Amino acid sequence: MPASESEPEDEAVVQTAADAAEDVIFSAYKQSAVRDYDVTVVFEEGVLEVDVYLNVPDDVGERNPDAVADEAALAARSAVDDLFGE
Repeated sequence: MPASESEPEDEAVVQTAADAAEDVIFSAYKQSAVRDYDVTVVFEEGVLEVDVYLNVPDDVGERNPDAVADEAALAARSAVDDLFGE
């Protein structure tokens, strides 16, 4: 089923989600402190999947990296909901 005129393109959905996740990561940690991260976003047939991997040294910041990764994934989903006007 094709997307309606009012729905965003799949590429825009993926980019919006990825940008939101990265914003959360880099608001929690300086970019130089992040050893590695990966934001995987898949949007197919109206289903959004977001997976965030984050690797930072144990002694950087007060925030738990797993909690930040979870927050980033939630922010990605929320940003896509906003994109669809939900």
